[in-house]
Amino acid sequence: MPSVKYGSQLIEYQTLVKDGLKSHYISVQKGNGVVLKGKAIPVDKADKLILKKAKWIIDKLELVKSIGDQDIVTGSRIQYLGRKYYVEIFINNDLEEVVINFTESKFKVSLPKALNTQEELQKTFENFFREKAVEKIAPRVRKWSKVMGLEYHDLKFMKLEKRWGSCTPSNIILISLDAVKLPFSLIDYLIVHELVHTKIKNHSKEFWAELSKHINNWKVLDEKMYGMKL
Repeated sequence: MPSVKYGSQLIEYQTLVKDGLKSHYISVQKGNGVVLKGKAIPVDKADKLILKKAKWIIDKLELVKSIGDQDIVTGSRIQYLGRKYYVEIFINNDLEEVVINFTESKFKVSLPKALNTQEELQKTFENFFREKAVEKIAPRVRKWSKVMGLEYHDLKFMKLEKRWGSCTPSNIILISLDAVKLPFSLIDYLIVHELVHTKIKNHSKEFWAELSKHINNWKVLDEKMYGMKL
């Protein structure tokens, strides 16, 4: 696997040849690590592309570590609305199920000793993020829909493995539960992106032109979203 040195850190990456891409893109994905996608190029040029984005890559490597299925323990940091929050776990034998209390600075998790399992913790956090996705994102979808004059048939939040969202042929917008872990700037970009798909079903020049009417810095946000895929 090719690698480059950035300061004291070694960045290993893999290449994925895609002749149809006009430019080269870098993604940082949990499980896949750093991936350079685009037309085949010499290793020295690939190294330069990675080095050019080295600081961004290192930041994203740290980010994807926090958005994963690792054990949740006191001291863990969990991503929510663009920030990492400290987790503190308490045992409470008076409880019958796990309770998550978000205090705006940390996650305080109370659980009965009998249910002190990672499976139960993971499930409870998934339910927490599902509720927060509906609470935080759904109103923004309605707002953007009204502002853009683009209607959608339905909105659903679900576990999506390889994408943040999609729009079905019948204009049902699907949003990943993990989207609530993103900062609001990227949540809004995701919403606008999918709403444009209710009008234009592909990623043609027409699509990007329509998108730019509503978010003029879409290229910057699209690069961030692309690099933060799970």
